[in-house]
Amino acid sequence: MRAFNALVLLIAILPVLLTLVQGTLSPDSQKTKGKNKEANVLRGPQDNDVFTLGLVSPEPLGKDILANHRAYFKETGLRRFNGTTLGYVTPWNSHGYDVAKIFAKKFDIISPVWLQVVKQGEEYVMAGVHDIDAGWLTDLRRKGKQAHNQRTVKVFPRFIFDHFTDRDIKLLLSDAHERTKVNNVLIKCCKDNGFDGLVLEVWSQLAGRIDDKILHTLVLQMAKELQKQQLRLILVVPPFRKDTGNLFGEKHMDKLYKHIYAFSLMTYDFSSVQRPGANAPLYFVRKAVEMIAPEGCPDMEAKRAKILLGLNMYGNDYTPDGGGPITFSQYLDLVKSVKKHLTYDERDVENFFEIKNENGRHIVFYPTLYSINERIKLAQELGTGISVWELGQGLNYFYDLF
Repeated sequence: MRAFNALVLLIAILPVLLTLVQGTLSPDSQKTKGKNKEANVLRGPQDNDVFTLGLVSPEPLGKDILANHRAYFKETGLRRFNGTTLGYVTPWNSHGYDVAKIFAKKFDIISPVWLQVVKQGEEYVMAGVHDIDAGWLTDLRRKGKQAHNQRTVKVFPRFIFDHFTDRDIKLLLSDAHERTKVNNVLIKCCKDNGFDGLVLEVWSQLAGRIDDKILHTLVLQMAKELQKQQLRLILVVPPFRKDTGNLFGEKHMDKLYKHIYAFSLMTYDFSSVQRPGANAPLYFVRKAVEMIAPEGCPDMEAKRAKILLGLNMYGNDYTPDGGGPITFSQYLDLVKSVKKHLTYDERDVENFFEIKNENGRHIVFYPTLYSINERIKLAQELGTGISVWELGQGLNYFYDLF
């Protein structure tokens, strides 16, 4: 879902003042020193949250991250953010399933990345149903239930159109009957599994390739037919970028917002191995929202409330070979080489660090408590919701912020 080769020139001119470490201790080290370090790591529910512990700092210490990341505040039902909050989970990251259950009360919607619509002859079928875990769904809803109002977390699986040929796409876009056939497959899947709606990822794939009116028609017909069955549609939309232009902007929002339950805005992947840097600079995130629902536009509050500002729980490790995306376990291995504070970039409002270990040089960008909290505050300021890609990639103590 997310697109992430040479970095040699950049690395060659990096400052020499790096933290030089020729090895790291693994968590399973049999050395006494390693055991002592592990003994000081907090795990599971705790009496104090990250704010009380003073951990939400613009320049956190590497040792503080290592000591506290596994812990979280015991009151997991406490919510600090009052906007709509969605969390994605994937079958290839099983830890996300546990995170979703532990912090279920902090989320309004959980979106498992399970489903694909595929074409078989002249018919459409739902693939990925083997990943649907009925037992987990029951546990999730039970743990997400709010006693005072009987509200519980909703489940909106994400789906994509998979292995569609150009002919298949053209037929789907041009024939209302074909779209109804697809919608019937989606509705049946929701009804059979007790889903509350669906997350559709199609705009990024087709926007710019086909006429906007055709894409509007596809999305609107789907939304309306789902709504007749008391089901809701969330649309994944791309942010404004200079290289691609405004694939989803104010004019699209104006036509769709009354019919779409929410818009999952992909405000991350700003940088890549071809263009190393911050994952989601704060100014970029703000502009992405304002391009869709500008300050003072008609129904601004209603529109922004439906925008789910994307937060990445993964990072990037840039190396002389290029590098690529990393999740928490790879990040923690790299943080072990950081002896002081992480660097804070005031313009991007992100943290990074530079190290050299036995594997070579690394420039690492990954969320911190401070960077995430600043984006949550931005969402509060702008009046948007939040979508998290993805649960299980980040650190446990991040959820104290939500």
